[in-house]
Amino acid sequence: MTWGRKLQRRRVSRRIIAFEVLVSAVFLALVLAFWEIQVVENERYRAQAEQNRIKVLPVPAPRGNILDRHGRVLARSRISVSALLDSRLAPAENRLRIASGLGLDEEVLAERIREASEFGNSQHLVIKEDLSIRDIAFLRARRSDFSEVDLIQGMSRQYPDAAVAVHAVGYVGEVSKSELNMREFLLHQYGAEVGKSGIERQYNAWLAGTDGSQRFLVDSLGRQLEALGIAEPVAGNDLQLTIDLDLQAVSELGLDDRKGAVVALDPRSGEILAMASSPVYDPNKFVSGLSRSEWVALNSDGNTPLLNRSTQGTWAMGSVFKPIVGLAGLEAGLAGEDFTVSCGGGLAYGGGYFRCHKRGGHGRVALHKAIAQSCDVYFYQLGAKLGIETLARYARLAGLGSKTLVDLPDEVPGLVPTERWKIRQTLQPWHPGETIIVAIGQGAMSITPIQAAHAIGGLAMGGVWHRPHLVSRSQRNAMGEDSAPTLPRRWPADPEHLHKLRQAMWEVVNGSGTGRQARLRGLDVCGKTGTSQRVSNDLRLRAKREDFEDDAWFVGFAPCTNPEIVVAVLLENGKHSYYAAAVARDIIETWRLNRGADSVRDLDGTLARSAGGEG
Repeated sequence: MTWGRKLQRRRVSRRIIAFEVLVSAVFLALVLAFWEIQVVENERYRAQAEQNRIKVLPVPAPRGNILDRHGRVLARSRISVSALLDSRLAPAENRLRIASGLGLDEEVLAERIREASEFGNSQHLVIKEDLSIRDIAFLRARRSDFSEVDLIQGMSRQYPDAAVAVHAVGYVGEVSKSELNMREFLLHQYGAEVGKSGIERQYNAWLAGTDGSQRFLVDSLGRQLEALGIAEPVAGNDLQLTIDLDLQAVSELGLDDRKGAVVALDPRSGEILAMASSPVYDPNKFVSGLSRSEWVALNSDGNTPLLNRSTQGTWAMGSVFKPIVGLAGLEAGLAGEDFTVSCGGGLAYGGGYFRCHKRGGHGRVALHKAIAQSCDVYFYQLGAKLGIETLARYARLAGLGSKTLVDLPDEVPGLVPTERWKIRQTLQPWHPGETIIVAIGQGAMSITPIQAAHAIGGLAMGGVWHRPHLVSRSQRNAMGEDSAPTLPRRWPADPEHLHKLRQAMWEVVNGSGTGRQARLRGLDVCGKTGTSQRVSNDLRLRAKREDFEDDAWFVGFAPCTNPEIVVAVLLENGKHSYYAAAVARDIIETWRLNRGADSVRDLDGTLARSAGGEG
């Protein structure tokens, strides 16, 4: 054998040995992998195989109904069909087709899928609620292509009348990334439906139910073969409000699409009977989800329809502040019968001239006539005697400058100015002319409509202010809370002084005062009108702009003695306070018509308890 053949044979032999080693190594690796799968990781892979064979789908819980004080529905949940996407199985190439077929924004859908994966606790994502027949047909026809999408029975929020109690009730929508970090939403998963504003937000934990789940046996394409069991959802709790739907509807009609707000409450308890804000929006649109363009349009609307003007908007109080100033003068001994003022249509003071709303003046006036006919000159001079600190103290005693703590989110406190406030804000001293402007409810002072109703209602009650609330006492019982009313805030004002104010406010409506449009035959209504300037009269007349017109106020209560209802009406750019007084009149008249029915219901309840043998 030649040397060359020996060398070639050795090379072949080494290659055979190398191949045998390689085969042995591969075999050993396969054995080890088999051992890993069958023994070491047996439970994990068994669970994964089970997951591939069994699909778990959520069963959404119905949200509790929101009802008015008589059980009429303000918000309910209804059965619908939703598209549920398994974000783990959603290939990118399918997103465009799914989004296009369902009328969704592909970028928004992709972003939601990314966010769901970030939070890690939401493999199933509802991408569209309340599917139309066309949507359902589209998904069913492409079931084999879109195995990552399931049709489930969902629960959609429905607001029966989109124009009634919108801002008080609020709306629901998908929980946002920032909200998931809030304490109140810690138990919610990404994509969950939560209350976003109003009562829906304030009582979200009570209204929201607990979702269930259902297990299905599926084939390799994800098609359901057999139902294996269900964990039933727990429905949310119903919530009964103090709102009277009749008064609410009349309040909404009174605003008549004008910018403004109405608050009607029972001053004996703080129960809110009506809360309206205009303009409104359609809360049903938030349920199915607004497009980006719709959301931008809603937020950039100059009429601010999302703003609850009752609790979140502030305006100068105007002459509605005068009864509070009058009480301050009486309590300080400065506004007795011996203090009269000659009103010639204006007052020269501190180097300026301050006009009265009546150009020809009111002549000689004391407190009673000054309130009834809303004489600015009288209150200029009374305010100058009292000083800004006394005015501010009495304003705060009436509840102005702080939140009423009504059970709604995002209430604003308004503002009661003082010397210290101005120095801190502007580094400028307070001027005497600013004091007399505040004395007629103008200047830096600003309030919310709910504060106006709360403040005047407390005066009507003899210096007793009950905290406003939207949830009834029976509802608080159902929620496991103490049904006893919250202790009211009291102010020991002289009853005689309060009587004088009521007499003057009776004159406003029933005599020669400025609020005669609120008069009702057979019922004593007391009240106070007010107009508050947005700009100077000269600028308003020159510019002739609608948004420069004065705001119109009326706050009234009935009956004048032992009041049972107080109504505050604000009309932005309403020009004349008698328009606001007419709105309040219609609300009080509706309340009077319904009052008999409520009395019968209360009587029936008393008789039923007596028949039950309670001693």
